[in-house]
Amino acid sequence: MKAVLLYRAKYFFILILFSSILQSKVYSQSQDNSDKTLRLGVIGLVHDHVSWVFNRNKEDVTIVGIVETNKEAIARYQKRYQLPDSLFFDSYQALYNKTKPEAVSAFNETKSHLEVVAFFVPKNIPVMVEKPMATSYEDALEMSKLSKKYNVPILINYETSWYESTYEAKDLLAQNRIGNLNKLVFNTGHPGPKEIGCSPEFLEWLTDPILNGGGALTDFGCYGANIATWLLEGQTPISVSCVAKQTKPNKYPKVDDDTTIVLEYEKQQVVIQASWNWSHNRKDMQLYGSSGYINCLNGSKMMVMEKESEGEKPYKPKAIEDYQKDPFRLLYEVVHEKRKIPKNSLYSIENNLIVSKILSLAHLAAQEQKTLPWNYLD
Repeated sequence: MKAVLLYRAKYFFILILFSSILQSKVYSQSQDNSDKTLRLGVIGLVHDHVSWVFNRNKEDVTIVGIVETNKEAIARYQKRYQLPDSLFFDSYQALYNKTKPEAVSAFNETKSHLEVVAFFVPKNIPVMVEKPMATSYEDALEMSKLSKKYNVPILINYETSWYESTYEAKDLLAQNRIGNLNKLVFNTGHPGPKEIGCSPEFLEWLTDPILNGGGALTDFGCYGANIATWLLEGQTPISVSCVAKQTKPNKYPKVDDDTTIVLEYEKQQVVIQASWNWSHNRKDMQLYGSSGYINCLNGSKMMVMEKESEGEKPYKPKAIEDYQKDPFRLLYEVVHEKRKIPKNSLYSIENNLIVSKILSLAHLAAQEQKTLPWNYLD
């Protein structure tokens, strides 16, 4: 009997020891994995682009909390993605106290971007906001000051920053494949936010001149301004002109829905056609040089004409890096691998300060019905 009890005690001791070792390994692995996972806080569910982060299905980013108070939006996303109640918070402070995120991504109204930055950046937490950077140049300047003061990155995310064609176009320009660049045309937008079925919460602020800063002008004018500034290596225009119209005042009574912005540079002209009145969804650009042109039809399809005698030909853009293709991978690398955002990056503050000034000047130019010089806001 003693032998049996001794055996059982010995077996029990070994089992406890093995269990302890196993738990230690699991904890160790968990700690190691935490170094490979970005703890991300999501600010807002009222921007329909938030589905991008939920649909990634990658292990490098973990959502640790969501700040939202809109009950309809919460219910819809909980049902769609089986999100537990414990993931939701009603304030930035509650999210911060409970989860200590390593970065946050803002999917709230554009007017609140400054508020998000003002709370998280002083706590050494990088912020990525959806385009545009801000509703006004003044707000964008405040965001930039906070980033510089605390030396904390702010990224501005555009869908066109993930396009292979965007990067290929710049490479072709650098190779002088179409001669001297003289005109850049951007066509961006869709049939309208109501027409394409945007959520009620998104529509509520997207069609508000204060919360969005305008209509199609800010919603889609920012794309062309962002890419043009990047292609022209941070140049600023000499002047800004703009015609902003309401083609559907019954649907969008408070904001413009069809806007054309013209930017004059020393050697180039940029035409940005931003509209909620296109027949289809579009984000395309045409770059015209002295001997040919580049037509980026979408993110992966291009047509290029180097010589008129040879005509235009389909062109396949090269693959791009993961951090270029996926903004959340870029945010991960900024936090965990200390990747620096170049000053003229599509995501950079420097680029998007110029974008914000272009949009503010365009808004004023449309109101005053005249061309405004670049120093008009100085």
